[in-house]
Amino acid sequence: MNKHLYHITLILSLFCILSCTPKQKEKKGKVQIVTTTGMIYDAVIHIGGDQVEAQALMGPGVDPHLYKATQGDLQKLQQADIVFYNGLHLEGKMGEVFEKLARIKNVAAISADLSDSLLRESETYPGTYDPHIWFDVALWADAIQNIRDQLIRYDSAHIDYYTQNANNYLQQLDSLDTAVKSEIATIPPSQRLLITAHDAFGYFGDAYDIEVKGLQGLSTLSEPGLKDISQLVNLIIDRKIKAVFIETSVSKKAINAVVQGCKESGHDVKIGGSLYSDAMGSFCEFEGTYIGMVHTNVQTIVNALK
Repeated sequence: MNKHLYHITLILSLFCILSCTPKQKEKKGKVQIVTTTGMIYDAVIHIGGDQVEAQALMGPGVDPHLYKATQGDLQKLQQADIVFYNGLHLEGKMGEVFEKLARIKNVAAISADLSDSLLRESETYPGTYDPHIWFDVALWADAIQNIRDQLIRYDSAHIDYYTQNANNYLQQLDSLDTAVKSEIATIPPSQRLLITAHDAFGYFGDAYDIEVKGLQGLSTLSEPGLKDISQLVNLIIDRKIKAVFIETSVSKKAINAVVQGCKESGHDVKIGGSLYSDAMGSFCEFEGTYIGMVHTNVQTIVNALK
């Protein structure tokens, strides 16, 4: 089945499920929430607390650019009171599903209220923006306030609870933002170059004063060519960079080719570690929280480049 036909079938299946299901009575229990990524899920459980039950469609190591919804996902979406997704085309063609679903359900892109002036515009596709907003902690803090607002709108009886939870979490993110700036500043300026598999860390670079280069574009749908690899090899050698990084949700094949190219040219560059980019770690681990993911990434970067 080609991609276009797949997504038409997906949308039709979703509407069939929704239209054939009796309208549910107002829930007296917890608010049922479905999110796409783990980062959004983590924000939901911090803000919603014990008033919500949440689940993420995309777990550890899952690439949202390439993700295709399953029949089970459609059932989860049907049962949800609120659906949160990132937007800015992070979820690929699934964005079309969410836009259709929003006509009959509480569906929100958490990036929807962010000003275009705060977003990184794509050099390849003018008018589209980098979706990896969670790598600027302050920008992410702005985005997830949409979660608070949607919860209050749906469940106004707990407005004080959601507001307090959000304020507490936003304070934690403010401290995290300060800590990241301090840690990255310890890397010598000449070594402050972050090279990864795809261009996911642009917001991180802008926010924390570190140059970023990705082999692939904003989406992992693009493939790096020999010219891309060769240019990156030359840059690493010229700058005498110590390390490059792989990502947990992206194939390491292209980065390994860069390392090999450097080695063949007489420059020994190492794999500095694996970074969480489009997916967090396991939900039962520190890296499976947004704050834990950011801390872990920063320590990996600093230890390899300092």
